[in-house]
Amino acid sequence: RARHIGPPDGGWGWMIVAGCFLVTICTRAVTRCISIFFVEFQAYFGQDYARTAWIHSIVDCATMLCAPVGSLISNHVSCQVGIMLGGLLASTGLILSSFATTLEHLYLSLGVLTGLGFALCYSPAIAMVGKYFNKRKALAYGIAMSGSGIGTFILAPVVQLLIEQFSWQGALLILGGFVLNLCVCGALMRPISLKEDRKTVPEFLEQDHVPETEKKDLKRMSICSPLIKVWSRECLCYCSWKEYDFLLMPGFMVLAVSVLFMAYGCSPLFVYLVPYALSVGVSHHQAAFLMSILGVIDIIGNITFGWLTDRRCLKKHRYFCYLFAVGMDGLCCLFLPVLKNFPLLVPFSFTFGYFDGAYVTLIPVMTADVVGTSSLSSALGVVYFLHAIPYLVSPPVAGWLVDTTGSYTASFLLCGFSMIFSSTLLCFARLAKKIKKPHLPSLTSDTGMKQHMWTNGAIAYSVTAELDQKDVEFLAVDANSCSNR
Repeated sequence: RARHIGPPDGGWGWMIVAGCFLVTICTRAVTRCISIFFVEFQAYFGQDYARTAWIHSIVDCATMLCAPVGSLISNHVSCQVGIMLGGLLASTGLILSSFATTLEHLYLSLGVLTGLGFALCYSPAIAMVGKYFNKRKALAYGIAMSGSGIGTFILAPVVQLLIEQFSWQGALLILGGFVLNLCVCGALMRPISLKEDRKTVPEFLEQDHVPETEKKDLKRMSICSPLIKVWSRECLCYCSWKEYDFLLMPGFMVLAVSVLFMAYGCSPLFVYLVPYALSVGVSHHQAAFLMSILGVIDIIGNITFGWLTDRRCLKKHRYFCYLFAVGMDGLCCLFLPVLKNFPLLVPFSFTFGYFDGAYVTLIPVMTADVVGTSSLSSALGVVYFLHAIPYLVSPPVAGWLVDTTGSYTASFLLCGFSMIFSSTLLCFARLAKKIKKPHLPSLTSDTGMKQHMWTNGAIAYSVTAELDQKDVEFLAVDANSCSNR
């Protein structure tokens, strides 16, 4: 395990970016391309829009719902083990799906099993990029997350060709073999230990100058003194819950609520863009090409927004860049129902794809800005977990609206307003934070140093705290040396 004081911002980090890039191709791009199977599934099984849409919903939901499981395995076992295991599960799910005879079979194999495999790969790979980069974090994430767009651009026409040549069963079987590349990606994820990752252990226990006998006495101090016993119990609870203490942060709460509405709005578009294009007279190849355009422009959004928000002039405004991108995608959805032919749908794919890539890149960056690098893996697990329910219910709800109204208008309008509300919520939250910014009282020169001594047997415990500092330094000294001062 490599040890660093801070993120190296390069070196093996670029291999981590390459691994995450391949992970996003094998997970998010493959998930998007499942929408190309939509018409095939509907025709083969003879089902309506709503029931067929559950396939894509369950894949997305399982991927996000099980994201904390991926973070847990990454934190307590190994990121490499988690991603390799996820690759095996996802490949098995796709291969079993090629033998499906009912929609329920696809719900379990393509939905639950493949989604679980993707979950074990996605959030740990993204979190690893955050551990290796700090100064160029947004650019690194832009390159890594562009795998989703590049994968969609390449896989969309390839999947359509595979369906035509080998039927949907053969196409799923080939995708199952392709997804096994996740095992290779997992092998690239070399662990790294940062200084801030070890802050859960009291600093004085890590110092070399503290004798081993005193360390042992400090570890037994809860037996000797009630005051120290209370402190040690609180420290233990702190260490146990540190991974998820960010859940009570107001900034993270606002981000979490906005993610729910954003996820509801973005999911149906990837499911229904191809069926909608076919319904207005676009050919199958042109409809698949729309997904390819969306994918390649997604790449440009990933990289350019990542590079721009790393610049000094925009680095402090990542928050507003994110909400602007989400709001623009919402506006695109509002205009989609009036676009009735291929020449008009092409600009839509350009615009929606660009801003989709932009805000997808900034999700982990914003999460890291809110919770810090040490909690990033757990926080990303929660953020992607919050995507689960919207991803599960939004495509079937949109399909139900299509079945009920006979058009896609209501579905796309609901998606657009949901994403605009997510952006507006973040905007008002930031404005409220600026208005109600607390005024910190100035510290006078009289604020000195407070020192409390607890003596117990041969050891005295000194806790020194300054009122103008946040850190508390615990020192272990011999009782005789204290008495001679």
